[in-house]
Amino acid sequence: MGMPEGPPARQDEGYGPTDRALVEVACTLLKEARSAALATLMPDGMPFGSLVSVAMGADGAPLMLLSRLAVHTANLERDARASLLIAAAAATGNPLADARITLTGTAFPVGNDAAAREAFLARHPEAAAYADFADFAFFRFRTLGAHMVAGFGRIGDIPPSELGLPSH
Repeated sequence: MGMPEGPPARQDEGYGPTDRALVEVACTLLKEARSAALATLMPDGMPFGSLVSVAMGADGAPLMLLSRLAVHTANLERDARASLLIAAAAATGNPLADARITLTGTAFPVGNDAAAREAFLARHPEAAAYADFADFAFFRFRTLGAHMVAGFGRIGDIPPSELGLPSH
């Protein structure tokens, strides 16, 4: 049996019926997110994980403010494929029992996007101190796949459109 080929080529291909309760937990998790583990690809193809601040844009897309001095930014500039792991604040004392969602897709700079800036700084006002530094840029995450774990046995893939995530 071979390895899975990754997320569907189009946003909602390959998804079956979705558990509505799972979608509700996922939407709440995304709305409340302040940080995520960002996984990018090193030049040799090895995965590289780092912690980043996130905010949801007006269109629902995850946004990040990244420094060009960071390894993850160099990785994204070379290969935009990435994943974001967003976890709920510790509620149970056992992080494996808490809700978390993994988004797979691509991340790219948005240039001088006033809406991205406004949404990110509303969630992270402390970032205003460095948001205008020349080496920082806002990045938008385009979600192609979403895998939700809401606790033991409450697991499933969710079409990004059901999470309010844009298809572009």
